[in-house]
Amino acid sequence: MGERQEKSKLFQDLADLYAEMEAAYNLVADGLGLSCDGCPDNCCTSFFQHHTRVEWAYLWEGLRACAEDRQKRFLKKAADYVEKSRLTLSQGGTPKIMCPLNEDGRCRLYTHRLMICRLHGVPNRFTRPDGKIMRFPGCTICQRLYTDMEQTPVLDRTAFYKRLASLEMAYTGGRPRPGVRLTLAEMLVYGPPE
Repeated sequence: MGERQEKSKLFQDLADLYAEMEAAYNLVADGLGLSCDGCPDNCCTSFFQHHTRVEWAYLWEGLRACAEDRQKRFLKKAADYVEKSRLTLSQGGTPKIMCPLNEDGRCRLYTHRLMICRLHGVPNRFTRPDGKIMRFPGCTICQRLYTDMEQTPVLDRTAFYKRLASLEMAYTGGRPRPGVRLTLAEMLVYGPPE
């Protein structure tokens, strides 16, 4: 199998994983009555820096499919985001800036959005490789929808993380590499992963 075919297969496997993530997310969100429509606490302004190279490459695959003028607009907005976030971080703050891919309240690379964009919001947990269970209550809007975390539907991210790690290993040629500690805007500004 050629390099392009291998990458295409990896991207299809990632798209399949993303579809499963979305279905699992929807089950929990629907069970809680959570909807992102009209949410005043837009997660597209959250400062996320936990990603993988395979997701980064897939994001660029989506960007390249856009018309050239749209690509330029997204890259300009990404550069502005990076500049503003660096200033905020240098002043000891946490950036709360709209994602450069969000236009009119919607992600314009929705089918290529990253894992954290797909799973943020609902109560969730995952088991780390050392066996420690990490628990998260969900976004502030979601937390208003339940009173008892023990009785609330929870999305278990563990299997998704394992499969994403496997795809990452395949993407990097089996070489373990540290996670990508960049914002989505930085991934756009820096270009596709090497």
